[in-house]
Amino acid sequence: MTTYVHELPDWPHFRWDEKHLAVKLAAVRHRQGRMLGRLESLGIKLREEASLWTLTEEVIKSSEIEGEILDREQVRSSLARRLGIDIGALIQADRHIEGVVDMILDATQNYSSPLTAERLFGWHAALFPTGYSSLYKIAVGKWRTAKSDPMRVVSGAIGHERIHFEAPAAERLDKEMDAFLKWLNGESKETDVDPVLRTAIAHLWFITIHPFEDGNGRIGRAIADMMLARSEQSTQRFYSMSAQIRKERGKYYDYIEDTQKGDLNITRYLEWFLDCMNRAFDNSETILRDVLKKARFWELHTGETFNDRQRNIINRVLDGFEGKLTSSKWAKIAKCSQDTAGRDIADLIKRHILKKDAAGGRSTSYSLVEDKGK
Repeated sequence: MTTYVHELPDWPHFRWDEKHLAVKLAAVRHRQGRMLGRLESLGIKLREEASLWTLTEEVIKSSEIEGEILDREQVRSSLARRLGIDIGALIQADRHIEGVVDMILDATQNYSSPLTAERLFGWHAALFPTGYSSLYKIAVGKWRTAKSDPMRVVSGAIGHERIHFEAPAAERLDKEMDAFLKWLNGESKETDVDPVLRTAIAHLWFITIHPFEDGNGRIGRAIADMMLARSEQSTQRFYSMSAQIRKERGKYYDYIEDTQKGDLNITRYLEWFLDCMNRAFDNSETILRDVLKKARFWELHTGETFNDRQRNIINRVLDGFEGKLTSSKWAKIAKCSQDTAGRDIADLIKRHILKKDAAGGRSTSYSLVEDKGK
């Protein structure tokens, strides 16, 4: 019979090899500092744009890890509205997306506030505004009850689930969460632990307890975001751990499972977390490049006149439009007729802002002219 870490007599006293992690930790902390310094030099507007991109990725990818696909434009609009960032026309988001956005913004914008049970209950209620997870009614805004025991953490499609571990019984949750929150808020006696390592430990510890009937993964990643914001003393996000974990989902579950069946030595898990964070920094370079590309485009076209439809579609293309831009997609997104879409496109082609792509497929597609001189 498997023994899990939370059943060991010295739980929850994790341990790790500091010397083994020293080089990787120093590299991550160095890249953190360099990135913050680089972004400080960009100015307020570009920093806001980069942060908006990152938060959008964080919300979308954290949900994707749980198999839930969110509408990118609704997420982006919801974030922009709350952060007071002008992105042109805003789209009304459904209440589920609004709830996820509420949680991630509370975690990152109010990172210095203590994390309490009540705050976690608020996050949980925001994730499940109807009181249902899919078709099933769940206990919302409270710890799970004995009805949910045994709480098994699984991944994979229905019928092909993989059990990674079994969480502590519901009767232990008050005591377990009290100890966790005291540690996280610095109220317990502890040795000095680097803030990034504290982030990794906090995520693992919370996931191990698994205090809610559903939503533990998303809340656990929100806790990681809050702890990283504390480590940087910044409300702005410039890299997405959830986006990177989504790419490495298989490894993520492997390390979580191995740790649950281990002996409280979490060196391998911490090593993976630092490597994952380093790779998240690599991907943040792509986000920053796209933000600068967008800024250069609008700077290049200063003085040009665009109607609301044109500005909205151009921004969508600059933000990473999925697939090819056609007149029918233009009409659908802009909520206009095909004729109006055609006139909008023809106007931009005439001004050398848009160009026809090389022939291919059944529909003509278009892309932005990157060099105004072309």
